[in-house]
Amino acid sequence: MVRPGALKALVDFMDTHPEAGIAGSRLEDPDGTPQESAFRFHNLLTELDFGWRTGFISKLLANWAAAPPISQETCQTDWVAGASMIVRREVFEKIGLMDEAYFMYCEEMDFCLQANKAGWSCWYVPESRVVHLVGQSSGVTDTKKPAKRLPTYWFDSRRRYFIKNYGLVYTALTDVSWASGFAAWRVRRVLQGKPDGDPPQLLRDFVLNSVFFKGGKIEKSKNF
Repeated sequence: MVRPGALKALVDFMDTHPEAGIAGSRLEDPDGTPQESAFRFHNLLTELDFGWRTGFISKLLANWAAAPPISQETCQTDWVAGASMIVRREVFEKIGLMDEAYFMYCEEMDFCLQANKAGWSCWYVPESRVVHLVGQSSGVTDTKKPAKRLPTYWFDSRRRYFIKNYGLVYTALTDVSWASGFAAWRVRRVLQGKPDGDPPQLLRDFVLNSVFFKGGKIEKSKNF
């Protein structure tokens, strides 16, 4: 659901910020609770932080966390969620459309990265508010329901993003960083008696879909 004035807020922002190529809305639950909608580009450090999940590492890498604290003010960001974004026509003319080889996930991050490389900035505009029903398309990202096993295309999209933009060696490093950290987290979770909120068989699926098993090809992701 689009809140009143949401589209106008995005258009007004773009009209007054000619340097902006992309702007995204504040996504929220039906009750108005804000969702993470503005992010940093994923890289080796974001993968390290996600995999290890320790307070020390998270504090050390706070400036590189994939999802920074939700801002109440308009701010520049690396990329915004594709659920609600406005894109200047000149951006499409410069870099083309979104990469259709992604079936789902990572496509808007990749698009914003290409725009960034072409000199266009990306912004988060919280005055534009849009209700986002998380996980309705795939059924695997709804945080209000028990986690489901991630589909192969999720891993395909992640692998494609890293290989396409950073190369095979860098992707291998991110895979090792994530997998080793996540394995350590799984052991620590058991020892500390913490709840298990991860998707089933996540470590196994991640390893089997890493570049070490799938190689460096970035073929088009398969759908359901």
